[in-house]
Amino acid sequence: MTTRYMERLAKIEEVLLIANKKIDINDLRAGCSYGVPESLRPLAWRLLLQYLPLERHKWQSFLANQRMNYDQMIEQVIVEPGTASMEQSKSHDNDHPLSDNPTSDWSAFFQDNKVLSQIDKDVRRLYPEIQFFQLLSKFPHPHGMKYPLSRRVINHQELDTQEFGANRDGIVGCVKTNLAKSNQDENQAPDSEFHWHIVERILFIYAKLNPGVQYVQGMNELVAPIYYVFANDADEEWAAYAEADTFFCFQQLMSEVKDNFIKTLDDSICGIESSMSAFHNMISTFDPELHKHLTLTLEIKPQFYAFRWLSLLLSQEFPLPDVITLWDALFSDPQRFALLPYVCLAMMELQREPLLKGDFPFCVRLLQNYPDSDVARIVAFAQDIRDGKAPKPTVKEVSKGSKIARHARQLSDTLRNLSIIKK
Repeated sequence: MTTRYMERLAKIEEVLLIANKKIDINDLRAGCSYGVPESLRPLAWRLLLQYLPLERHKWQSFLANQRMNYDQMIEQVIVEPGTASMEQSKSHDNDHPLSDNPTSDWSAFFQDNKVLSQIDKDVRRLYPEIQFFQLLSKFPHPHGMKYPLSRRVINHQELDTQEFGANRDGIVGCVKTNLAKSNQDENQAPDSEFHWHIVERILFIYAKLNPGVQYVQGMNELVAPIYYVFANDADEEWAAYAEADTFFCFQQLMSEVKDNFIKTLDDSICGIESSMSAFHNMISTFDPELHKHLTLTLEIKPQFYAFRWLSLLLSQEFPLPDVITLWDALFSDPQRFALLPYVCLAMMELQREPLLKGDFPFCVRLLQNYPDSDVARIVAFAQDIRDGKAPKPTVKEVSKGSKIARHARQLSDTLRNLSIIKK
């Protein structure tokens, strides 16, 4: 470990664990902007996402209250027809599966299942390259287990078995997935839950409480890293409440990025189309040559790659450990995600030469399947671009002879094509 890293680690530890009774959020952001030590990340993210209050003495009562609120949400939000008490059931004699009453519990149940079906498909395939989400949680939720959401979803293929092995870096993960129509939950031990069950419940409750947004595919990619960090906290007292804390942190995150998931806002000033347009203008300003090659010569639209980059905070472009390191920087950004387009620009600049030489299929493939890279280097470069420390790329001057030779080749190719057509 470098001296600079140790100094930064000591600074983060001082801010989080030693310093004043009130956390200095600016010092915390400065310390975390280049990455957070794994042992301190769960606490740092709770603060950076503005979930925990900055005053230390408030933490215990605040967390106890929030976690109790989440337990109550599970009981109140997840509708299970037929589970009402005898007194309640007498007043709902007409509430049955065939009831057309819009206030019927059964009607709500069937509507919920439409949303739940999509959530279920998405969470079952979370990060298949790692084993974590297919493992049983050490801390199944005592209230949540009473309402197994995955068992409500029918007529779909589920993960039956997975084979795990080591990749080229020695990391154990899923190397083969077998799909079958058998129910994975049937083989589940009583009073237990897989991690993906927990993520499913978080997303379902969010969708129920936010009818204007509901659930949109991709939200699973935003909640998964947060839950992974919290559930792997070395402090089991905190890890035991990973689900509740993840829900509230995800809710806070979505309050800042939800416009990307609301289709009616796509063309508005706060929608994803506006974000993509601003990003392309940034490329044009910083690197006109690359912008011209991609947009004018190759006609590559930002929807082909930037839509996913910006709306999902690059969560699908890198392995989970790299996404977490990247999010350290994004969450530490005082302007909240203003750094994101600079990170995207840095990614493109670090692949500038291949992009300038590539044709349409090559460039689209590269941008949609970004090569393995050093994320810390990308973040550092992005911050240099934002701060004006990174020099703009110079345009290579093409000699007159080279221009003539290029035009000659183009003319030759055109004549050859014409002769083929005549034949």
